[in-house]
Amino acid sequence: MNKKSEHNLNITLQNEEEKDEVIISLGTIFRKLKKYVLIWIVVAAIVLAVVVGSTTVTTIHRKPSLRALVSFTYDGIEKGLDPAGQDFNKEMIKNPVVIEKALTKLGMSLNELDNVRNGITIEGIIPTDAMDKILTYKNVYETASSNNLQAAQAMLGVSYFPTEYTISFNYAGTSFSRNTAVDVINSILEEYKSYFFDIYGYNETLGNSVTALDISSYDYSEAIEVLKTSLNTMSTYLQQLSKDDKTRFRSSVTGYTFDDLYEAVNTIEAIDLDKVSSYVNVNNLTKDKEASIAYYEYRINELTRRKTSIEEQLVSVRESINAYEKDQIIIFGNGTDSTDTQSTQTSAQYDEMIAQKLTLTNDLATTKQNINYYNERSKALQKSSSTDKDKIKQVDQQLDDVNKKITDIIDAVKLTADDYYENVTFQNAYNILIPASNTMSSTISAVKDNVKMPLILGEGVVFALYFMVAFIEAIKTDAFDNKKKKATKPETSDDDTNENKDE
Repeated sequence: MNKKSEHNLNITLQNEEEKDEVIISLGTIFRKLKKYVLIWIVVAAIVLAVVVGSTTVTTIHRKPSLRALVSFTYDGIEKGLDPAGQDFNKEMIKNPVVIEKALTKLGMSLNELDNVRNGITIEGIIPTDAMDKILTYKNVYETASSNNLQAAQAMLGVSYFPTEYTISFNYAGTSFSRNTAVDVINSILEEYKSYFFDIYGYNETLGNSVTALDISSYDYSEAIEVLKTSLNTMSTYLQQLSKDDKTRFRSSVTGYTFDDLYEAVNTIEAIDLDKVSSYVNVNNLTKDKEASIAYYEYRINELTRRKTSIEEQLVSVRESINAYEKDQIIIFGNGTDSTDTQSTQTSAQYDEMIAQKLTLTNDLATTKQNINYYNERSKALQKSSSTDKDKIKQVDQQLDDVNKKITDIIDAVKLTADDYYENVTFQNAYNILIPASNTMSSTISAVKDNVKMPLILGEGVVFALYFMVAFIEAIKTDAFDNKKKKATKPETSDDDTNENKDE
């Protein structure tokens, strides 16, 4: 009776002469599986050893990619922006300048530069919860009806910008060994930190543009104007740094704050440079009278055109301000009072126009002052000029002294700004979380990544063959048993049949 409780499979075997029905029990299949299980385990173990061994050899021979992990943690990266407010470009990590510095630092040939750059790939890491949210919003958008399409589109606007990146280095195209490749990619990541500070830290271009000027090639009044412009530019830069600094940073390198440097720049302009300027103006000193007068006339004409342009812009802005209405909010009563309250809201556009008006007003005032100054200088030179050697020698010395002070203050600004960006603003802006390594664990990890698919396919084929053999053997066994039962079953005679009918 136990066999009756077994689950059976009905299989029809058919040939040209007869049609037989074979009943195969699942118990038979399980018994055959059990019979060959040891063989299956042995074969599976052999396949495992062969696949893992061959994959390990192949992986090492093919130079598996190295991996490192870096992160960015400054304001704006979560919006996909760099510290300058522009779109963040992850590819800058493998900038040729960075790679060149890394190879040079390691004493390697630059012939591998392109191969190294082509072997580096950078992928952002998006957390699972953020990805799920993005996919959910996308699904809402795709299934949205016309009634809620606008809301769905607003949700679809949700995006995520990575703050962590995986750096992969496939060095198969280089002549590097694995140890050398590890040194190269880690050196590149370190050099990028310096590159990051150079690009987004101290304005190197600003300092170079100031110190690159040769004031000896200018006439005295022109040299004074050039130095004044340089000081104004540096003063504006320091003002912005002081505004951004919320910690009142004092450099451990120079001992200065940005406010200290700002006051020093203003002192050089208000005292040292004005002293030279007054000496030149009082004595009407010039290297070339006619050239100076021509320059003043050119500046007057240029500034006059600029004054006209600013005045036209100012009129337009004033008209826009007068015609502009701020946003209104109506607060309805509670039902018992028919009087509603109106409130004027601040408007970003209106505030921008006010700021633009103030800027234009200041520019106009400065332009007018410069026009008056150049008019006065031109008239003074036309009346008389001096080429006294002693006075010229003295003013040359004064200009050299001022120029040296400006150079010194620029160096102090650079050192202080570098210290500030490196230890405050960008202290944790860029971090190498996991450097590349040539440890046994990294090699094992690479082998694991490469062995998964071949191992699944190999073991799948072995199991399929194992099950197929067991199934075929079960068919043969049950077919034989069925034929045996059929052959031993007693046949009923016709006489017995008739006797039963009579009874």
